[in-house]
Amino acid sequence: MLKVGGLVHFTTIDYPGHLAAAVFCQGCPWRCRYCHNRELLDATAPGAIPWDEVLAFLDRRRGLLDAVVFSGGEPTMQPGLIHAVREVRSLGLRIGLHTGGAFPEALRELLSHLDWVGMDIKTAFPDYGRITGVPGSGEAAERSAALVRASGVNHRFRTTVDPDLLCGEQVAALRRMVVDQWKSGYDIQDIC
Repeated sequence: MLKVGGLVHFTTIDYPGHLAAAVFCQGCPWRCRYCHNRELLDATAPGAIPWDEVLAFLDRRRGLLDAVVFSGGEPTMQPGLIHAVREVRSLGLRIGLHTGGAFPEALRELLSHLDWVGMDIKTAFPDYGRITGVPGSGEAAERSAALVRASGVNHRFRTTVDPDLLCGEQVAALRRMVVDQWKSGYDIQDIC
């Protein structure tokens, strides 16, 4: 069963171009200092809303909502996510995912069930541990980003610029990674 830490009944910003609800999943393996969802970090905490209540709410909103976005915490940390995604899909809703990419194998399993992915890129991958507080976290994020890029699923990579953690040379390294290493046509907006 999915551990739900919170529910936003209506959002226009969490899935670009769609009216959505956002389901916030409990638990995250990373400890980014700028995290705005600290209450969701503890994976052992009980969920705030039973999944069956969330599903009943979504069922009542059919025809009013376009999509559901699973966010967190880190939704791919929960083994029940794939089942929850299938249940929401059965309601005829699009599925979006917000992820940091901490669990590439779980993401690989989910990608064929998703319509959109918003992936946070914390910094250049070799520097991830400084942001997440977890050594080696950049390797998982790099594998996840490669999976998303290769999947054909609509996606957006984004970053949070905390001037105490990411500025100057770190931003330049991130920009180089996206443009040079990914050989991408991504639109890189000035972020400092």
